Amino acid sequence: MRSTGIVRKLDELGRITLPIELRRNLDVAERDPLEIFTDEDTIILKKYNPADIFTGEMDNLIEYKGKKVSKNSIIELSKLAGSSIEE
Repeated sequence: MRSTGIVRKLDELGRITLPIELRRNLDVAERDPLEIFTDEDTIILKKYNPADIFTGEMDNLIEYKGKKVSKNSIIELSKLAGSSIEE
């Protein structure tokens, strides 16, 4: 992990502002979703990229009932169910 040398204080609502240079370098736009991770005493922010709920694959995604599923997973699941899907 690299230090940016940037220090920010939380406001009264617990918010921080990410500097514009950091947002530009990481391609984070206004209203982009960020995932929050913790590792002991460390907080990690990561730009959220939806992925297949089964494999983590990020290509050819289809949304079903609020979840992302790849076409490959759908094909594999149809085989498990005894059906076949033609591509």
